[in-house]
Amino acid sequence: MSRRRRAIAFLCLALLAAAAAAALADGYGSSLARGYGPLRSVVVVAARLRAGARLGPEDRAALAVRRVPERFVPPDALVSPAEALGLVPLAPSPAGSYLLASQLAASTPGERRRPPLAGDRRPVEIEVGGAGALLAAAPKPGGARVDVVVTGEPAGPGPGRTYVAAAAVPLLALRAGAEAGTGLAAATLGLTRRQALRLIAAESFARKITLLPGG
Repeated sequence: MSRRRRAIAFLCLALLAAAAAAALADGYGSSLARGYGPLRSVVVVAARLRAGARLGPEDRAALAVRRVPERFVPPDALVSPAEALGLVPLAPSPAGSYLLASQLAASTPGERRRPPLAGDRRPVEIEVGGAGALLAAAPKPGGARVDVVVTGEPAGPGPGRTYVAAAAVPLLALRAGAEAGTGLAAATLGLTRRQALRLIAAESFARKITLLPGG
């Protein structure tokens, strides 16, 4: 076989291998979509974002768009980097993490900025009850600290155990719940990882989670 024929044969084999790899990748993507549900575009942090630094057009390179299974996407995940421009991260955001609306604060002239969270605290939203007084007072973001009180389901004939699950944590935002008449509210709190895991678990088993002002 001549050198030219060998080159043509190698080229054909390479094209066949590329086509087979593309078919396998497409089949894997289809299988993934069937197994985990439809995909959704979300903003992922490509390079670590500093707390308190306003995001501008120069930061677009630090924000990437990825398509991931919808079931894994947090409800307040951003879908476009443009949504983050002009806002200020409340806490450092490591590379590879989702960029959430609850992690950002508005930054406009004359508006009081929400202070960055200290240490390892992160903004976490939980559903709480008995927050009517706090909603009426309309506390400014970052301007209040609260105790988070959990009341468990009774194990016997007596009342359930009530205890402070997180003391003196920053109240970053508070809004009425999505379902009117339930008396529930959505509170965004500055929590450590340990506090966040404890309260997320409490949302599943506790009878009630309440905020006490002035903690």
